[in-house]
Amino acid sequence: MAHGKRYRQQYGKVQRNRAYPPAEAVALIKETASANFDETVELHLLLGVNVRHAEEQLRGTLALPHGLGKDVTVAVFAQGQQARDAEAAGADFVGADDLAEKVEEGWTDFDVAIATPQMMGTVGKLGRVLGPQGKMPNPKVGTVTDDVEKAVSDSKAGKVEYRTDRQAIIHMTIGKAGFDAPKLLDNYTAVIEEIVRAKPSSAKGKYIRSATLTTSMGPGIKVDAGKAGDSPGSPAAGPDTGAEGPAGQAVLDPSAPAPPAEGESGEDAEAAEAPAAEGGDAEEAATA
Repeated sequence: MAHGKRYRQQYGKVQRNRAYPPAEAVALIKETASANFDETVELHLLLGVNVRHAEEQLRGTLALPHGLGKDVTVAVFAQGQQARDAEAAGADFVGADDLAEKVEEGWTDFDVAIATPQMMGTVGKLGRVLGPQGKMPNPKVGTVTDDVEKAVSDSKAGKVEYRTDRQAIIHMTIGKAGFDAPKLLDNYTAVIEEIVRAKPSSAKGKYIRSATLTTSMGPGIKVDAGKAGDSPGSPAAGPDTGAEGPAGQAVLDPSAPAPPAEGESGEDAEAAEAPAAEGGDAEEAATA
């Protein structure tokens, strides 16, 4: 994908074969965030797990110490007293069948959806709308619960969900480029600690194979995650070798296209990537 002049200038500030200490990586992230809006800071972690095995698939939530730097819009599917509790906790949209009908028609102007167990019979039918956007309520991450008041408060405070994709990569937002460096570093550290805590007992060898920080419009910056979560005696990834994925593929930058999943052709993967690439180019051109 072709990049503009502004991107190339920021790219030139990054040593591509170096894994930076976390504090240096955060400082460089702030330096390379040059768009005319407050860019989102993302963290991408390639893990040494086999996601073909259910027990090695990671999924969970954590509350970032300093939040995400944005207002989180919450929709709650509830009735009666639980609906009133959700409204009192600050939920932006509260409803039952009426809210479900609105979503079924394609409305999804919210960041998080929460539902009571009693409403899942109705909400379960919305999977085709909410599922592809990662907004489907799930008891494993605390968004299907009777304690809607706590769920709304946690979501508003910056509670975020993480999960491994088909290439064993976790993609997370950890704040804004406008955050003070210590706050970004705290959020980064909280994510690393949570991922290490959630390490599957069956995972062997190098656990965090690569860590990359990037902003909405900036280049990827490799971070030295040390030996966090490694099994005893595991070799550390060398700073000049990049990192290898579960199938041995090198993953140096989240902007690089991921390899096609099993059963997917390279042409299918390219077609899936094309719209996102075009959108990024358009946004970059607008902010150059």
